[in-house]
Amino acid sequence: MTSAIDDPPLKASTLDIIDLASDDDSSIGDASVREDPIREDASGQVNAVGEDLDGSDESDDGLLWDCESLYEDALEGMGDEHLCYGGERDMRNKNLWQSLTEPNGLEPGACTLEEAIAYRQQLRTVGSTKFLMNTIQSHAITAKKLCTAFGIRPPTFLEGAPDRAYHIFLHLGINRELQKRAKLVQYNTIDDVVQLLKEAKNIIVITGAGISTSLGIPDFRSKETGLYSNLAHLGLSDPQEVFEIQLFREDPSIFYSIAKDILPSADKFSPTHGFIHLLQEKGKLLTNYTQNIDNLEIIAGIREDKLIQCHGSFASASCIKCRYKVEGQAIFDDVKAGKVPRCSRCITENESSNGGKKRKRGAGQNEGKRKRSSDDSAEDDDGYDIPEPGVMKPDITFFGESLPDPFHHRLENHDRELVDLAITIGTSLKVAPVSEVVGFLPPSVPQIYISREPVSHVNFDLDLLGDCDVVVAELCRRLNWDLQHEMIPKGQKVDVQLQDGYQSRHLFKVIE
Repeated sequence: MTSAIDDPPLKASTLDIIDLASDDDSSIGDASVREDPIREDASGQVNAVGEDLDGSDESDDGLLWDCESLYEDALEGMGDEHLCYGGERDMRNKNLWQSLTEPNGLEPGACTLEEAIAYRQQLRTVGSTKFLMNTIQSHAITAKKLCTAFGIRPPTFLEGAPDRAYHIFLHLGINRELQKRAKLVQYNTIDDVVQLLKEAKNIIVITGAGISTSLGIPDFRSKETGLYSNLAHLGLSDPQEVFEIQLFREDPSIFYSIAKDILPSADKFSPTHGFIHLLQEKGKLLTNYTQNIDNLEIIAGIREDKLIQCHGSFASASCIKCRYKVEGQAIFDDVKAGKVPRCSRCITENESSNGGKKRKRGAGQNEGKRKRSSDDSAEDDDGYDIPEPGVMKPDITFFGESLPDPFHHRLENHDRELVDLAITIGTSLKVAPVSEVVGFLPPSVPQIYISREPVSHVNFDLDLLGDCDVVVAELCRRLNWDLQHEMIPKGQKVDVQLQDGYQSRHLFKVIE
């Protein structure tokens, strides 16, 4: 264990936070720290910054929220794969773990994986006040290093600052940890997974783009192959803007320039889709909440009464002007060609109302006005103006639009009381409100996570890491369930290892 420098308790004033976040390096050395004792609020979370939660100073409260927001934005999260490897057990599966997760590298000066797990367990066992007394106040470890145990990467702009500069980050990390769902300690082994699947009668399955990548459909957030990583040519400040409804209304050509990349090219589904359908056939599927818009669940045979397409799908499209709805297939030719599809009903009504003739513009009208890239049919034709038909938009939920009503209604009024097992597959759970489903379910419901990489912001009872198709195929083999799919090689053998340092994280890899 390292020794912390002689710092006061973990409580800084609001002014100190602003000083530490400023561009003036001199403020770091001059920052003072209050001598107030560490406190917990009613929920057991650390009140480490600014005034007490029950304080009466309204102006300080508003400033405090601004400062916490500033620090939240400055955080660069790190997962367990970035922690240092230490000890014989921790090193044993290092190569397998790296082959599955492809980390960016280890964080210098971070806790080891075993240390991080021990600190998290200690926090939940003794509470935040005693935990901080045992660690920071006893000088057993620096705040900077302890941050890494809770997924906080020490920011580079604080390099060389006194250790108290990292107290606010540690405060955020501890509070995040305490807000997470508590793991059910009785579920740890693959045999536990098999038994849960055998006994469950009402399974919720939450799925993301990772269940379709084996079909050549890209996910969104993978660093090199994900859709967002390949949108630099669009010149957007944030690649997620391509799915913002306001931008679509302003210039739909931006969305349609990439829509063909996420449109399924054939009526095929993955083994993971087949696994969900198998749960349905065995009478075990309560609901599949999918974030995917490729509509492959329907192709796999999942019934509409068992499916919530949280973000809509390409199965249908609607005119943003007159709301005329068509089957998705009707716009696929335009989508595949990168064109903006127009509303056929608007076109017909325009032709009918104008007798097939163009309407002449007034003199000087629209002169000098910049033509938008989406105005495909607005040709300057001898001073005449053609009424523009509406743009067809796939019935997918863009950022800025509400999720379909069935999502909230089914989850809150039906599934929450019936679910006895939850399985999350192929999603990093980054987009709300779907990301909040796991925390909304009763805490006694077991939860399993299946994906290539783990998530650090949710505590699942069991993590099964590897290609989704490989994991579900191996589970079915152990269950003696007949999962038939052309993409599952006959006689496939899978190596399953417990990741060292964990009791319930398992690594799946096909034996070549």
